[in-house]
Amino acid sequence: MGKILYNIYADYERILTERNDKVAKSKAKIKLIPLGGMQEIGKNMTALEYKDSIIVIDCGLTFPDEEMLGIDLVIPDISYLNKNKEKVQAILLTHGHEDHIGALPYILPQINVPVYGTKLTLGLVENKLKEHGLLGSVELRTIKPKDKVKVGDFDVEFIKTSHSIADSVALAVHTPIGIIVHTGDFKIDFAPIDGERIDLHRFAELGKQGVLALMADSTNAERPGYTMSESTVGRTFEDLFRDVNGRIIIATFASNIHRIQQAINASVLYGRKVAVVGRSMVNVLGVASELGYMNLPEGVLIDIETIDKYPAEKVTIITTGSQGEPMSALARMASSDHRKVTIVPSDMVIISANPIPGNEKLVTRVINQLMKKGADVIYESLADIHVSGHACQEELKLVQALLRPKFFIPVHGEYKHLKNHAQLAVGMGVEKNNVFLLDNGSVLELTRDSAKLNGTVTAGKVLVDGLGVGDVGNIVLRDRKHLSQDGLIVIVVTISKENGQVVSGPDVISRGFVYVRESEDLMEDAKNVIKEALAKCEEKRITEWGTIKSQVKDSLKEFIYSKTKRNPMILPIIMEI
Repeated sequence: MGKILYNIYADYERILTERNDKVAKSKAKIKLIPLGGMQEIGKNMTALEYKDSIIVIDCGLTFPDEEMLGIDLVIPDISYLNKNKEKVQAILLTHGHEDHIGALPYILPQINVPVYGTKLTLGLVENKLKEHGLLGSVELRTIKPKDKVKVGDFDVEFIKTSHSIADSVALAVHTPIGIIVHTGDFKIDFAPIDGERIDLHRFAELGKQGVLALMADSTNAERPGYTMSESTVGRTFEDLFRDVNGRIIIATFASNIHRIQQAINASVLYGRKVAVVGRSMVNVLGVASELGYMNLPEGVLIDIETIDKYPAEKVTIITTGSQGEPMSALARMASSDHRKVTIVPSDMVIISANPIPGNEKLVTRVINQLMKKGADVIYESLADIHVSGHACQEELKLVQALLRPKFFIPVHGEYKHLKNHAQLAVGMGVEKNNVFLLDNGSVLELTRDSAKLNGTVTAGKVLVDGLGVGDVGNIVLRDRKHLSQDGLIVIVVTISKENGQVVSGPDVISRGFVYVRESEDLMEDAKNVIKEALAKCEEKRITEWGTIKSQVKDSLKEFIYSKTKRNPMILPIIMEI
């Protein structure tokens, strides 16, 4: 009898525990917080939070726009992560592009947590950390596709994808309330250069298990059809190389090692030696070849210093500068400013990349300069020398069909990209109310059965200028813009400490406003206006420096505008003796 009662009691305890676990899980919430990459290209970073655990997916940067004068880089604002530092368990990287790993040297000194990534991704990260003196102080954990790791309250699975850089992965984050999939940047390439195809089978298995939420790359959501295979470019290279009797100069992204490999393969096919130009290109090639991601036949690579020792028809130069960056190797060649390479009419220049939005003018300028020097310039509108690394509409639909998510969050794109991707998802059967177009800093709360926006956290741009991180803000940028547009006038006056009378000056110095020697009358009149303002201050016995500066500044500003219709920055300097 006692044994029967014991068994009944044990069954009751088990049922009660299961019921309580079920209730607890139904009330459990995951916070999904994008800190970058929403309604913008680049600066990708997303936090997932459950109870006392936060994991961060990617840690990227973006490059400054034309309004950010003098700024080198832009990284995410991680104020929220800093406030919850004790919860942050790890940073998980999807691949090795700058917009996914570039902010690590600036973020890790603030939040030093383990960083997970594939072998090539972490190889590129090591290079960055070495440059910033951080190598050895950060724990780097290498993973490979199909690996599963436990990070805090999350179990993270890594899934093979294809992209314009090797070793890219998607993440399936197994949480107490369901599976959240983040695709990273991807495309579906059935003939990849390395033979490593995207693991669509695993996507289908996850879809059968049930995917709670999907975050998917939206970069090409406006483009119908499919993205061409990277192998297409290799065939085009071979066709172009066949009839060239001079040097071939190929500009592409340093990180696109498959593109570089195909350029090397075509060079070997036609008996050419290969020189590599550009610091980032040399660094990436070194890492990729050392880790076994590139096949470099012995003797094919030569130093740029030795290219003149070989006939022009036996030389290929692979360089940075596909985006027309003013200081890049290709731009310096185009402007006859490169130490080792001078463009000649027999050269063929292949720009194997699409201009990133905003870089069109820079690229066009370089193309024009190269053509003026007589070079034969090949770019995308003339041949299939570039394919995207991002999925087009039919590929995005396929991923939707395989994963069948309950909730969908388009990521990695401007608003128009996210909007188009959202419409595709609805067309594939996701309920309209279950699709969320988020801003950076939005907090999306997920449960097993629901998703809702619940406030925001601090998110935005942190500007990197030289060694300064975050010390340049809107006020400094506004001043830089003002200076760049209208110039500067500096007024120097020396005043007696005893009686407040002007001892010397005013001297007027102009920079970026007018050339003083050509505008002597204007400068003399300006000095008279300043003298009158100072005299009024003396009459009224104004001795407070701030007030004197304001009076001088206002008087001169009004005079300058009346004469020139310009508003230069005016900086009064008062010295007291």
